[in-house]
Amino acid sequence: MSSVFDELMEEIKTFLREFHSSRELHEARMRFLGRTGKLTALYKRMKEIPPEERPAFGQRINALKEEIEARFASIEQDLRARELSERLASERIDVTMPGRRRAQGTLHPVTRVRNMLIDVFAGMGFEVFEGPEIENDYYNFTALNTPADHPARDMQDTFYLADGLLLRTQTSAGQIRLMEKKKPPIKMLSPGRVFRSDDDATHSPMFHQMEGLVVDKNITLCDLQGMLDEFARVIFGKGSKTRLRPSYFPFTEPSVEVDVSCHACGGTGCALCKGTGWIEVLGAGMVNRRVLENCGIDPDEYSGFAFGMGIERIAMLKYGINNIKLLTENDVRFLAQFKD
Repeated sequence: MSSVFDELMEEIKTFLREFHSSRELHEARMRFLGRTGKLTALYKRMKEIPPEERPAFGQRINALKEEIEARFASIEQDLRARELSERLASERIDVTMPGRRRAQGTLHPVTRVRNMLIDVFAGMGFEVFEGPEIENDYYNFTALNTPADHPARDMQDTFYLADGLLLRTQTSAGQIRLMEKKKPPIKMLSPGRVFRSDDDATHSPMFHQMEGLVVDKNITLCDLQGMLDEFARVIFGKGSKTRLRPSYFPFTEPSVEVDVSCHACGGTGCALCKGTGWIEVLGAGMVNRRVLENCGIDPDEYSGFAFGMGIERIAMLKYGINNIKLLTENDVRFLAQFKD
């Protein structure tokens, strides 16, 4: 058995070479000291040794194991020191080099305008209500006094889904849902996405709208214009004014188109306002009696006004954007221009 120890020791000396990684060292350790290693195999041969020689044989195996472990420990220490040195060299940072400039993000112009509008009207006591984007015909059309033969119901204007559902064409549907749950006084603001089959330089199949509603006793059109004057001053500048022009919407009576004095020329006339000094920004009016009745509100006791505006349109006017598609292309060169 002495020759077995000598052969094993020679093999260890030959095998203990320069290791390139801790993984190679681990594999070598398992070759000799693992559960199936060569030194472990010697322990299993103990039964072949005469009983009187077993103590000496066991001592020699233990001595050999200690020597092998010591050799591996020494190699492992040197290997870890080398690996640490290599890692520190690869991770070295030259603090004298100029730093890498990180691009600073900014809010999307639609988000910026949406936040501005919410701040303006929240300061007047409005609460924010967000209705579902998938609506049914009743909330989107019928309850808003839209006739069955109205062009807005046509497939060309509305995205219809299965089971009588549709993608809402206006956030006005949120008015009905809120008035069904809450009785006057009501001051609500409903921002959100709406969908219409329309696509050109100033229209998009998906855009953002903000609807406002006030219902209480003795509400008049003067209250509406006073509120819109404040909106115009905050969004377009202190000298901005509004004017109301007669119009028609099924859910308001009387209905008005709201113009804002041109912020580019101050109302004197320019290319932006087409020489008129005014720019159309939103539609509004007094809530139709039938709409109030549909929600269980007595129109003889309460009155109200409603208004709706496209957030993209306000953003385009405020920032001088001439194509609505710029707002959805996500070009960082375009978006980087909107910083505080």
